[in-house]
Amino acid sequence: MKAALARLWLRCALGAMTGLAALGLAMLVAWHSGTPADTSPPTRIALAVLGDSSSHSYQDSLSFPPGSADRGGAFHARTFQWIEVLARLRGNELNPGPWVRWGQPSQMAWLRDLIGLHAGRTPRKEDYLYNFANSGATCRNLMGGPLHRYPQAPRLVELMDHDPGRWRNGIVVIRIGNNDSSAVIDDQARDPKAPEVLAAAAYCVEQIAAAIRLIHAAHPKTRILLVGTDNEVSDPTIDKRHSTAAIANIQTAFDDFNAQLRGLTSADARIAFFDLGAWFDGLWGRRGPDGTPAFKTVTIGGKLRVTNTIGDEPTHAELADHHGGLVWNALWAQSLVMRLREAFDLPLTPISDEEVARFVTAR
Repeated sequence: MKAALARLWLRCALGAMTGLAALGLAMLVAWHSGTPADTSPPTRIALAVLGDSSSHSYQDSLSFPPGSADRGGAFHARTFQWIEVLARLRGNELNPGPWVRWGQPSQMAWLRDLIGLHAGRTPRKEDYLYNFANSGATCRNLMGGPLHRYPQAPRLVELMDHDPGRWRNGIVVIRIGNNDSSAVIDDQARDPKAPEVLAAAAYCVEQIAAAIRLIHAAHPKTRILLVGTDNEVSDPTIDKRHSTAAIANIQTAFDDFNAQLRGLTSADARIAFFDLGAWFDGLWGRRGPDGTPAFKTVTIGGKLRVTNTIGDEPTHAELADHHGGLVWNALWAQSLVMRLREAFDLPLTPISDEEVARFVTAR
């Protein structure tokens, strides 16, 4: 009698466990991971982004709630990231995807990966569909791995696979490495050839190269634009933290890393490089030979004077949280369009100085 009861209890327990497992699997499959539809005309050139906070849209209300001190503070509503500028000024030609709240926690994405389901974008954010950049990302977030959260490139390729025709004429912008470089800036200041500095640069180049291979294996005609890192020497406050010799060493490390990135583009017409350091120098200039600030003022529309200083008002190149300000991003979007035209012979309409002025001074 006891043996029969034990067998009955075991069958009930196994049945309950099986039922719970089935329910959990059904919930996992049903979890909101459906890819938002892109109904835009296929004539618009699809534009995807892999990167960090240098490309994460500022108007993402999930990551930067209105009223927070991030991304413009009191000026948040009129402070835009470069991809937000492009969507507003050239959204009829470049298509970053619809503005959506999409994504899921990394644990749920990992479980979906485990059972072979489309994982979607991680983390959840409010942004353009094809923008996979997220604040805090480092080069390890490009390809990910068993212990690395938020792998951007594999999940972007999954999304591209849903509509491969759109990506035969598409572009992926890869702009990452700032956080990796900043993590070893004290080592750079001491010795630009220090093992820690060389290892960080080599790892980023390796991960970027792997992301390029992954994209081109599935979408061989997609163009890829690599963007150099921000130059820490251009930070208006760096001279308060480092000596003249240290600043020179940081500049050397910056040049070496960007030379390696440029090397990834040398033998493939589908890949191009955007020299962010040269772009900045052409607008605001650089430090003098002794490392002291010798920055210029950029004038927009004949009235708005923008200096390489820190603050949320549009008169500052950098925001208070040290991200690019409104004018910085508008001018970079303007230059990005020109670089895409030059590098890939794309039929994009240049953004005029007048358009930039109207955009940044609008109320």
